[in-house]
Amino acid sequence: MFRGFGTALNVATVLVGSGVGVLLGHRLTARTRDVVTDALGLVTLLVAGLSALAVTDADLRAAVGSSAPVLIVLGSLLIGGIAGSLLRIEDRLEGFGGWLQGRLSTRDGSVERQRFIEGFVSASLLFCVGPLTILGSLSDGLGNGADQLILKATLDGFAAVAFAASLGWGVAASALAIAVVQGSLTGVGALLGEVLPAPHLAALTATGGLLLVGVSLRLLQIKPVPVGDLLPAVIAAPLLTELVVVLR
Repeated sequence: MFRGFGTALNVATVLVGSGVGVLLGHRLTARTRDVVTDALGLVTLLVAGLSALAVTDADLRAAVGSSAPVLIVLGSLLIGGIAGSLLRIEDRLEGFGGWLQGRLSTRDGSVERQRFIEGFVSASLLFCVGPLTILGSLSDGLGNGADQLILKATLDGFAAVAFAASLGWGVAASALAIAVVQGSLTGVGALLGEVLPAPHLAALTATGGLLLVGVSLRLLQIKPVPVGDLLPAVIAAPLLTELVVVLR
């Protein structure tokens, strides 16, 4: 398989899943669609919790000390949140979603527009934030195979069905975000020649897990956490880990 195959497959499964979801969505009541979204939010919360447990990773604790991992995650979120809010990442994501809706949809109306934006933003964040996105794309770029991205593509395809049944074609538009994010990371992997050390990956995974908690809170309509503004935290996490390792 060629490098980038995992990302291409992921894009395809999201597009197909979205199409199936939209077709099913027309046959489901609003109550049923809400239940589907709530169920997806709960599953996202489960995945988030499992990812966040990486804060207890033995390699991370050995590299930075037993008390530092939580502080690294906290610092990453604070730094990422400040940088993201200054860059207005969340607003730009929503603006891009609105622009896409205007280009791809002939229907007007604030409700339809908001539904498209929510589908695009929520699906993009869910599909592009997480350990499989980072590790799978880097591994694919390094020529180590696309097994992790094939697994992610399968999961994302089923998730897209549930998302699109409730949120419509905005979910299909998230395939563009997948292509850009995972394609870029695959390119980075090809240039790096090696993956990040285990402690740095654990810090990144734990931080990404907390970002997924924010996504689940949005899906469950508990709090509209601006997860987009927190995305720089996944870059800050391995950098802070390296800083602590050097200073320790």
